[in-house]
Amino acid sequence: MEFIAAFIDLVLHLDKHLQVLIQSYGAWIYAILFLIIFCETGLVVTPFLPGDSLLFVAGALAATGNMYVHSLFMLLVAASFMGDNTNYWIGRFFGPKVFSREGSLLLNPKHLERTQGFYDRHGGKTIVIARFVPIVRTFAPFVAGIGRMVYPRFMMFAFGGAVLWIGSLVYAGYFFGNIPWVKQNLSLVIIGIILLSILPGIIEFVRHRLGSRAA
Repeated sequence: MEFIAAFIDLVLHLDKHLQVLIQSYGAWIYAILFLIIFCETGLVVTPFLPGDSLLFVAGALAATGNMYVHSLFMLLVAASFMGDNTNYWIGRFFGPKVFSREGSLLLNPKHLERTQGFYDRHGGKTIVIARFVPIVRTFAPFVAGIGRMVYPRFMMFAFGGAVLWIGSLVYAGYFFGNIPWVKQNLSLVIIGIILLSILPGIIEFVRHRLGSRAA
């Protein structure tokens, strides 16, 4: 329970925590953010790391002069793209064998099934669309690797998705994160971003339940 409470506090007060990290580590904050985004997109065991809200808050802090926004954008695009590629090759070499425990919280086969269904419906576009859906974005490149998606095609979607995801949220934070109302209600904004991120999953869950009842 303490871990969950600490994690919720971290997500809802990312601005304060990032500010402390910037003051403590200076330019090393770029490496820290790179590592978080790389792990969130590149390792199937870390889908819980903050993604969308982290990018928005990082952009907002860049607007105050704490970081260079264009450098931040390029660095995190690289982190996201490299994470996707790492995940693709993990899926390609290890595949479903990684998901062998039904009760596992992180390596749960249900996450794989959910992403596989998403991938089956949307094809290659999943790599782009999944960027904006927590958990799915972590497992989508893994599933693409399992399915042996043609690598040059995967790279094209992965790079395009990285640019759209990182660019939209970092620059949204940069241009809007320091508007007085947004700044004063940043926790609410973060909650809104999280809700918008998980909305596709909620819609899919409801559709699945309704479909099951109809069947």
